[in-house]
Amino acid sequence: MTTTLGTKASPAKQVPANSVRQHATAGPYSPVLEVDARRLVVLSGQVAVAMDGSVIGNSVAEQTQATLANCADKLRAAGCDFADVFKVNAFLTDISTWDEFNAVYADAMPEPLPARTAVQAVLLPGFLVEIEMWAVKPETEAD
Repeated sequence: MTTTLGTKASPAKQVPANSVRQHATAGPYSPVLEVDARRLVVLSGQVAVAMDGSVIGNSVAEQTQATLANCADKLRAAGCDFADVFKVNAFLTDISTWDEFNAVYADAMPEPLPARTAVQAVLLPGFLVEIEMWAVKPETEAD
């Protein structure tokens, strides 16, 4: 199940015209984005947790998919989707699972890809992945 949410380009975030080049081993992220900071939406770290508090999934791929679904729900509640996300902080309990995480993440995130930091961290018991997102809420006709 793919959680791609929003494939439109957000006018509130863009790669600068004179953007820096990326190295050949760069992952699915943008090194720099310009954003309209008047409409920030910030998601606290999300994990693969069901409404009853149970952990969803046993693998990094399963937990990444469930975590992104939780992020998508929170973004939707704020009037955003993945196309509006400009910064992602990802926390993995084992950095050697980077490729497994990236495969799911890259499939879900539309261009321009958010700037991203990914680090190894100690998470609450049972969780393998935690994701925090920053987005810019798109303007509406009422704005």
